[in-house]
Amino acid sequence: MGKWTRRGVIAAGIAGGGVFAVGVALREGHRAPGLAGRMAGDGETLVNVWVKLSEDNIVTAIVPHAEMGQGVFTSMAQMLAEEMDADWNLVRFEQAPADEAYANYPLAREYLLGGATVPGLVQDTLNGGFLRLSQSMSLQITGGSTAVRFTGQGGMRIAGAAARDMLIKAAARDWQVPRRTLRAEKSYIYHDASGRAAPFSDFAVAAGKLSPPTQPKLKSPEAYTLMGTSLPRLDLAGKVDGSAEFSIDVQLPNLRHAAVLSAPVFGARTVSVDDSGVARMPGIYKTVNGGNFVAVIADSYWRAEQAVAALDVTWSETGREALGQADIDAQFVADMARAVDTEAERIDVKAGQARQAAQEAPHVIEADYTVPYLAHAALEPINATAHVQGDKVDIWIGHQNPLGARDAIAAELDFRKKDITVHNRLLGGAFGRKSEVDYPIMAVRIAQEADGPVKMIWSRSEDTKQDFYRPASRARIIAGLDTDHQPLSWDYQFVHKHEPVEASDPPYDIANKLIHYADSDNPIRFGAWRSVDHTQHGFFIESFIDELAHAANADPLTYRRNLLLDKPRHLAALDAVAKAAGWGRATADGRGLGVAIVESFGTIVAQIAEVDTTGPVPRVVKVWAAADPGFVVHPDGFKAQIEGGIIYGLSAALYGNITVENGAISQSNFHDYPVVRMDDAPDISITLINSGAQLGGGGEPGTPPIAPAVANAIFAASGRRMRSLPLAVPDGGLASAPEQGPQPA
Repeated sequence: MGKWTRRGVIAAGIAGGGVFAVGVALREGHRAPGLAGRMAGDGETLVNVWVKLSEDNIVTAIVPHAEMGQGVFTSMAQMLAEEMDADWNLVRFEQAPADEAYANYPLAREYLLGGATVPGLVQDTLNGGFLRLSQSMSLQITGGSTAVRFTGQGGMRIAGAAARDMLIKAAARDWQVPRRTLRAEKSYIYHDASGRAAPFSDFAVAAGKLSPPTQPKLKSPEAYTLMGTSLPRLDLAGKVDGSAEFSIDVQLPNLRHAAVLSAPVFGARTVSVDDSGVARMPGIYKTVNGGNFVAVIADSYWRAEQAVAALDVTWSETGREALGQADIDAQFVADMARAVDTEAERIDVKAGQARQAAQEAPHVIEADYTVPYLAHAALEPINATAHVQGDKVDIWIGHQNPLGARDAIAAELDFRKKDITVHNRLLGGAFGRKSEVDYPIMAVRIAQEADGPVKMIWSRSEDTKQDFYRPASRARIIAGLDTDHQPLSWDYQFVHKHEPVEASDPPYDIANKLIHYADSDNPIRFGAWRSVDHTQHGFFIESFIDELAHAANADPLTYRRNLLLDKPRHLAALDAVAKAAGWGRATADGRGLGVAIVESFGTIVAQIAEVDTTGPVPRVVKVWAAADPGFVVHPDGFKAQIEGGIIYGLSAALYGNITVENGAISQSNFHDYPVVRMDDAPDISITLINSGAQLGGGGEPGTPPIAPAVANAIFAASGRRMRSLPLAVPDGGLASAPEQGPQPA
């Protein structure tokens, strides 16, 4: 949900036209008949909004999420097929169109209600209200680990169970038998008493005329036959044989290509553009002055890229041309100091009297930590293909919120929503960047200057320099300790607060907590980055807990366990990862083990990293992880997500560092913004835990624990406490640390 809090969503819904008030008089009802004309092809029946059934008994799950490597088409279809009792060999998927009818209201409902049970009499009305709310928010987002735990649990499972009930009801009417005497299994309806059996497809048309139940009975885990198994991914074959189409693969008749160059300093505008030299280059069609960007349209991308680099552009001054990274860092320090005990102090969590307890404590420890700006660095750079014909727009794009992209284009460029068609394609990586609407709007603006379709591709440099960045941050933590060095108080100040709201609150049993933050404005664009605020807070909190364990002369894992005695899921994750890694064993000279545990997006992940510090840069040899998402729907896919999260977080921990110089981003490509490559990726071992808790996410939670686990392992190996990221500087060696160990306040 990005920046939306539960309170914010409700407030926005009310402010946006009394959505919930209207919802009282609105029932979702049976919307499938009205959508069948556009969603069902020849020989297909739209049984309900999310399920199609064909004459050859093929079940198609209509999924309101984008596929960016996480396997969402498979997991959503798997959850639907489980409840429908469908034969997996007959299951397919289709991405929902960018249309109000497919606004993702199950995600909004589950996000806001947290799985709460709602009486059946008001469920349809509630669904109608949430549908209106989701439509008002253009909600079709993929991100925040929302798919399985919200859309899957509250949408796909219910849709599958409803379709099964509708088919059974239709069969009961056709066969003139009681519904209770029928059962569904592998896409067939059976009447055991008479020996009759028929495929789902025989009853599809009749079932599609029935109103779907709003609260069908769902299976309990012991009845699952598909959920919890590693079924073959439905999208895998196309990715292996090359037939899968990413947005950068789109080809159209008479297609031209565009390369772009945006203002290097955020907020600058074009003063002048001299393209006299470009016009003589071969294959050039047109130069476009977009105000805050310039573009060249040509007959190939490479010619367009060469031409845009040759433009002579003068940019306006913003007053930020002298801004450097040191200025931003100094402002963080000043704003944090200014905020303490003033009206500028933003209280996040308050329990007990943290400052008073620290003053009275036998021991006080404090430490400062910093993390840098980070780019998304998705493998597939920003791109989109647009075709504008009069008042009609077609855009082929890989976007995390295609409905939101459509509506942003309409609002920004004065098109009617109904005249914009978004053809969403596979995303070659995103991690939050492709939820922004800057690039679809830019693509349409460029296409308005052409007489045919135009494919806009950003260079890697443009992608790096024009990102929406994970914000840099700074934190100071002060802990008051008792005579046994157990924490009595936790005074935690940091810069910037985004989402999720709970990210800054540690899981540990500490009676007195004051968690507060300072705002510190600067022009660097903020963007949701994998796990959002959990990446900063995971590093800050888990590094400091390790420092407290060292001050107590205690084993870091045992120290954590003693502060988590009321958190059985956390304890189980720690115990599982400790067993897998052989925690407590002797390590070779120069090697160390570090541990961290973070709960994010409903999933608890504990990690242990083994790091070798004997070389010129720290080398992460192996990572063990234990993850508890409540229930693992697709084990192989979930493991892949945790592994991917670890690699992504490890790139940031070791190397990631976006800096500002002369008001602009300094980095431009993988030579100065490196990522973990195959030859330095660690061996990874994953332990999965099905605790039975409410479902958690899989795409985000693997990332936050890895940076503190590695930093703590470096300390265990070398005695150097790493309080700043990245941990490996570009020219080799360990990054400098402010201090060598915990410091008394």
